[in-house]
Amino acid sequence: MINLCTDIGYHSLNKFGEQLCGDHVDVVEQEGDGNSVIVVLADGMGSGVKASILSTLTSKIISTMMAQSMSIEECVATIASTLPVCSVRGVAYSTFTIIKVTNNYEAEIIQYDNPHVIMLRDGKYFDMEETSTKIGDKIIYKSKVYVREGDTFIAMSDGAIHAGVGKSLNFGWQRENIIEFMEMMYDSEFTAKTLSTILLDECNRLYENEPGDDTTVCTVKIRQRESVNLMIGPPASPNDVNKMMSLFFSKSGKHIVCGGTTSTLAAEFLGKEVKTNLMYIDPEIPPTATIEGVDLVTEGVITINKVLTYAQSYLADNQYYTHWDYKKDGASLISKMLFEEATDINFYVGRAVNPAHQNPNLPINFSIKMRLVDELCECLKKMGKRIKVSYF
Repeated sequence: MINLCTDIGYHSLNKFGEQLCGDHVDVVEQEGDGNSVIVVLADGMGSGVKASILSTLTSKIISTMMAQSMSIEECVATIASTLPVCSVRGVAYSTFTIIKVTNNYEAEIIQYDNPHVIMLRDGKYFDMEETSTKIGDKIIYKSKVYVREGDTFIAMSDGAIHAGVGKSLNFGWQRENIIEFMEMMYDSEFTAKTLSTILLDECNRLYENEPGDDTTVCTVKIRQRESVNLMIGPPASPNDVNKMMSLFFSKSGKHIVCGGTTSTLAAEFLGKEVKTNLMYIDPEIPPTATIEGVDLVTEGVITINKVLTYAQSYLADNQYYTHWDYKKDGASLISKMLFEEATDINFYVGRAVNPAHQNPNLPINFSIKMRLVDELCECLKKMGKRIKVSYF
C-alpha cells in the first residue's frame, strides 16, 4: 500500500440567504502515524451562525480527540457535555460522519444521523457491512472495509438528499438517486474534489440555485501516488545549468518546462530542438511548444499566473473547473496535471533575472515570479499535495 494515498476533496453550498454555512469539514492526520487520516463532516442543527458554530465545534472536537486515539464513545460524550442544548429541538450537537483511513489499507466509517456514506468500487456502488451501537440515546453506525486503488467514499450532509424538495422534485433526491447519478458521472480520472463538485452542482441545479438547506459533499478517494516535476526559470549562475537539468530530468514522473529561456536550456541539455506552436488556443495564454523527452513546454510567468488563478478557484468554489479541464492551452494543461494527476510535485525554480522582465512598461519582475511560485505551492499544499521546492 506504500504507493497509495488518500485524495480528499469537499465543497459546500450555503442555504439561500445565509452568509455562513452550517456544515463543516475537518481533516487531520493521526498523531504518531502520518499515514492515517481522519475526515469529519459535521452538520449543525438549523442554519446560519448557530449551525456554523455547532458544526465547527463538533468537527474540531471529534477530529482532535480521534487523532489522539480516543474512542467514539468518549468523543460523543464530550460533545454532549460541551455544546449547548438547542432550546427548540432539545439536542446538544450536530450530526456527523467520520471517515478514517489507516495506512491506505483500511477505512472505518462512523456515522450519526447524516445520510449514509456512499462507497464506489470500480465506479459502481459497493454495499458496506454496517453495525450499530447505542451511545446514550444516539444510534451510531459503523463500517470497516479493506480498501484498494480507486475506492471512493462520498459523505454528505442532509442538504444533498433534500435537494429539489418542493421544486423540481416532490420528495427530494433520495440516496438511491444519488448513487445512480454518481455511478453515471464517475470517471476514474476524476479527483475527489471534482467528484464532490459534480454532485454539489447537481444539488444546486435541483434547488434551482436557491438551496433550501446547507449542503456539503466530501469525497475520499484511494489512488496511486503520481509525481510531476515543474521547472521555471534558468539558474542564477550559468555554472548551475547542468546541475539543475540533471536533477530535474533524473526525477521520475512527468516533466513540465516553463519559460522561453528555460525551454531552450532544457532542449540543449537533451540534445533536442524546441518546436514552437504558433496557434493561440486561448488569446490570453501564450502558445505551448514541444521538446522530445518533455511532457509539456509552456511560456513562464503569464501561464503560471493563470494556473494560480485556477488553483485559488479550485480551493474555493471550483467555478473555473470547466475552463481548464477540457481546454488545451498551456495553463489548462498544467492545471490538469498538477490538480488532478499529481500527488507529489517537485518545483525547480531558477533565480536568474530575465532582462525582458525589467522593462518598466511590463507588469512583470523577478519578485512577482517568485511570489507566483510561492503562492501556487501554498495552494497545492492545501489541496493535499506533497510539495518540494529547489532553488538554483
